[in-house]
Amino acid sequence: MASVFTAPPLADNGPGYSFKQTPTTHISADGTRQHSFYPYTDNGGSTLGISGADFTILAGDTRSTSGYNINSRYVPKLFKIGGEGPEHTGSSIVLSVVGFAADGDALKERLDTVVKMYKYQHGKNMSVAACAQRLSHILYNKRFFPYYVHAILGGLDEEGKGALYSYDPVGSYEREQCRAAGAAASLIMPFLDNQVNYKNQYIPASGYGHDLQPRKAELLPRNTVEELVRDAFDSAVERHIEVGDGLQMMIITKDGIEEVYSPLKKD
Repeated sequence: MASVFTAPPLADNGPGYSFKQTPTTHISADGTRQHSFYPYTDNGGSTLGISGADFTILAGDTRSTSGYNINSRYVPKLFKIGGEGPEHTGSSIVLSVVGFAADGDALKERLDTVVKMYKYQHGKNMSVAACAQRLSHILYNKRFFPYYVHAILGGLDEEGKGALYSYDPVGSYEREQCRAAGAAASLIMPFLDNQVNYKNQYIPASGYGHDLQPRKAELLPRNTVEELVRDAFDSAVERHIEVGDGLQMMIITKDGIEEVYSPLKKD
């Protein structure tokens, strides 16, 4: 990720900036000098999450962009939260962040610290529901200068069922069965709505016209979900230039977190 923060050469009259939009100065007719600076940029990429009966899968591509430039072909967007040491041994919660890479990294570090401190103080792991609420508080407390990211949190609830929480940048969140975020969210989410939530699917021969009975949503098996994730990203990379290079997938079960990497298109 070092290339994301590489600054351009210093200007003659001031420092250089690594952000997409550099500071600008406007002088009005009455001589008033107005300065403006936009501190955010969008580093592209997409993430998604799907929960099942006894597992949760989060996935994201590894491309980092700035405009039409590729900063790196391997920048992870999924992170283990909690656990022991820098390898997060024993962790059972995964956070995905997509948007401004620097804000995503800062948010991940802060939440990870909170979860580890909770275990140190209470002698037990924080539940995914408690972690979801704590993440909402972190985002809301910074609402006047928000983290420029779309976060998805996944784990297993106290009953061992898959739990998935999606957020907006200022902390509003809800538990869902599936959610896509990032540059290709508008391409991936309709696919998930149809294949996971069974929207616009009907039982064959159950009626005619408006009498057709909708297909009831059900929890999908793990192998089906993994195939859907790969299909979603294989189709997204064909249509979006900010998505590609590699697919990082984290599968959360009662046995821990399994990480799978597979290549995507690089053009």
